[in-house]
Amino acid sequence: MSARPRIVIVYCTQCQWLLRAGWMAQELLSTFGEDLAEVALQPGTGGVFRIEYDGDLIWERKRDGGFPDVKTLKQLVRDRMDPARDLGHIDR
Repeated sequence: MSARPRIVIVYCTQCQWLLRAGWMAQELLSTFGEDLAEVALQPGTGGVFRIEYDGDLIWERKRDGGFPDVKTLKQLVRDRMDPARDLGHIDR
């Protein structure tokens, strides 16, 4: 495995999406733990909600039609980090 990735969740403060962003960060840290360098929360405005993996956009609320469910988010991160990794019940 290469260097540990950095995840950034950019959320809209005007829309009060901090709790959603924090929950998603918690889920990623619970699942991937020490395989991640960090999960950062970055405040934004204007309805923004996007998730970046080492600077690459993996989810954007407007482009992708809403928010990812946790299963989808974990699969997106896993597919970039370690595609052969089994996520247990999430993959079933």
